[in-house]
Amino acid sequence: MDIPERYEQLIAYLNSHLPEPVEQLDADDGALQFLAGDPPLVVAVLTDTSVMISEFAGVWETPFKFTAKPRRVGTVKWRRLPENALLSALSALIKGARETRLASFQPCQYCGLRTAPESLHDTGVCQSCTDRHSGAIH
Repeated sequence: MDIPERYEQLIAYLNSHLPEPVEQLDADDGALQFLAGDPPLVVAVLTDTSVMISEFAGVWETPFKFTAKPRRVGTVKWRRLPENALLSALSALIKGARETRLASFQPCQYCGLRTAPESLHDTGVCQSCTDRHSGAIH
């Protein structure tokens, strides 16, 4: 299998094995970034030589500005591995990133819904319950 064909195979593999929905973005450096899940769970970055799998994470810099800061789980040099070993490694990394991210979710104090940490207020309350219980009018 030649390099362009294998690269296309990796794009198809990532789109079909990452948590849905998958958003594919072109990075400024030519890499393809895949943001997977709703809320985001896994980030994959495909370059011409490697695939990096990360757990989604981020920080609120201000009350209105969230900055994604994914935590790397692993990087695979895809040109160096045979196909079966490559796909097995990617599968394990995706599974690990997804499980780690889901383990960080916490239940809302009011409704009990397991919520991404960046979506919980300091009081441990999700946005929906904050709106309902704070008297906010939108």
